[in-house]
Amino acid sequence: MEVARSGWGARRVALVSAHTSPLAQAGTGDAGGLNTYVVGLARALAAGGTEVDLLTRATAPDQPPVVPVASGVRVRHVPAGPLREVEKEELPGLVGAMADHLLARGGPPGGYDVVHSHYWLSGQVGRRLAAAWEVPLVHSMHTMALVKDLHRGPGQPQEPQVRVTGERDVVAAADGLVASTDDEARELVELYGADPARVAVVPPGVDLTAFSPPSSQGLARAERAALGLRPEDRVLLFAGRLQPLKGPDVLLRAAAELLARRPAQALPGSLVVVVVGGPSGSGTGQRAREDLLALAVELGLVGRPDRRDVVRLVDPQPAPELARWYRAADVVAVPSRTESFGLVALEAQACGTPVVATSTGGLRTAVADRRTGLLVEDADPGRWADALGALLDDEPRRRALGAAASAHAAAFSWVATAGRTLELYERAAARRRVRGGDRHPVRATCS
Repeated sequence: MEVARSGWGARRVALVSAHTSPLAQAGTGDAGGLNTYVVGLARALAAGGTEVDLLTRATAPDQPPVVPVASGVRVRHVPAGPLREVEKEELPGLVGAMADHLLARGGPPGGYDVVHSHYWLSGQVGRRLAAAWEVPLVHSMHTMALVKDLHRGPGQPQEPQVRVTGERDVVAAADGLVASTDDEARELVELYGADPARVAVVPPGVDLTAFSPPSSQGLARAERAALGLRPEDRVLLFAGRLQPLKGPDVLLRAAAELLARRPAQALPGSLVVVVVGGPSGSGTGQRAREDLLALAVELGLVGRPDRRDVVRLVDPQPAPELARWYRAADVVAVPSRTESFGLVALEAQACGTPVVATSTGGLRTAVADRRTGLLVEDADPGRWADALGALLDDEPRRRALGAAASAHAAAFSWVATAGRTLELYERAAARRRVRGGDRHPVRATCS
């Protein structure tokens, strides 16, 4: 599907990402799939002739007010509260200041035609902007408090009530709601009372240029060697923020179970678990790396008598380097306790690597069970050891799954995501016009 320029022309869209900058490295702080999503969508919209401003809170005094990202795409740093990173608990008190600044300064000449907010905090900004500018509000939840509460890990607190209330308010105000999967659409309706007519299922895309299979087995071996991995190693990879919801502890416990089951020969080659990611948030979240390392020591995966540590912790990587790690892995594990979609699973499959993931949320769409990888029922380490061990022991099966995985991922493109999003913008604008007050129609054509 190509996003056509005719009809939409030089229209402008404001994508609001209040709590995390689109420029931030995914896998650090609060940056993750949402950051990848807004940049990928913005680039694809701009390629079809739509001008996009990414509105985010300024977090440092030396940040320029405007940063060009690509032709037709720019990040606007909006002053709101202290010019530093703050705890997520402080952010609800700052979104009003962000909206105030934007309303006082206004948008570009001619204004915006759609406000598209991402995550509930951005929705609080977006609903004020859309109401004042008399344009449609489209909202993407990305994660939902009520869904997270249903799947929270051991000892994890419930989501704050201010978030639940804020999410309900945004859902009620939005002219259009983006759901990544049919399951998410159902959750919006059943848990938040969303009007089904306002919900559109729009799967995210993947950068098929950055994430692609190795061009040859020789290149794959060379990439693995450059990353310090031996040909005989059996490599499991986790990529993402280090937080209980993402389940890196599940992977470590499963690896320990694998080794305990066959201590004499372990696996063909040495087992290596690579964890690519950083702590989530700030403050107490910064302990996540130390806690994960402590668990690895407790499980005997680090500090082993043979001096061959099983676990390697790697800092978050930009897309080209992350793709090298995906290609170097035998299996990518996505043990999230809940996941609205799971872009890591899609990226890994685009690199031709099979994925083992939890059978939850969007991962049931991102991974084709038994065709591109395996889905595990829950976070039980024994079940995870069964699934991971079955693939590590069976190279022909891994190769078959990997080939199917790259073909599966190729069906998800940001161009297709942008086309469907433009269609939702049009429907949201029509709904706004029925209520009155819209300045002019939003038009989009897709072919």
